[in-house]
Amino acid sequence: MLHINGAIVVEGKYDKAKLSRLVDCPIVVVNGFGVFKDTETVKLLRYYSENGGLIILTDSDSAGFRIRGHIKGIIKNGEVRCAYIPEIYGKEKRKPSPSAEGKLGVEGMPDSILIEVLKPFSEEEKPADTRAVTKMDFYEDGFTGKADSSSRRDELKRRLGLPERLNVNGLLETINRTVGYENYRKIADEINKGQ
Repeated sequence: MLHINGAIVVEGKYDKAKLSRLVDCPIVVVNGFGVFKDTETVKLLRYYSENGGLIILTDSDSAGFRIRGHIKGIIKNGEVRCAYIPEIYGKEKRKPSPSAEGKLGVEGMPDSILIEVLKPFSEEEKPADTRAVTKMDFYEDGFTGKADSSSRRDELKRRLGLPERLNVNGLLETINRTVGYENYRKIADEINKGQ
């Protein structure tokens, strides 16, 4: 079981049930788009952001990114970090059909993937002492500022198992938290060489 300081934010009760077996920390359920109107949940999110921090773990579909963006927008103080599940197509066992986009949500992810996604936020996982990947690195490697930067970023996200909707800042934050400079350098060089 991973011990994480702060709280994890998920969309629904089945996501919470799944994570409860894997992590030792508070898990806040926002009931999907209910967070747009639920002032009590917003107060709780603000409390956790200022007392240990929040880790937003929503689905990698358009709804999940919309909920994630809303939460990041309403939290003005404290610490808000994001964890991303890979885009895997399929359906959850309890549902009669796949989601609108056909992607698995948090509740449908294998335990091993969720552990890997959350491990960088764990007290047991200490970041390596390497330099951070910067926006200048992205520019020099062609992931920003070039005609084909968007497709190059898509390839980088694909190789890292990250969602296609992840923006430049989110990609940079995630690489620095989970991948590190040395691994980034290796993947960027492979992409630059067309491998």
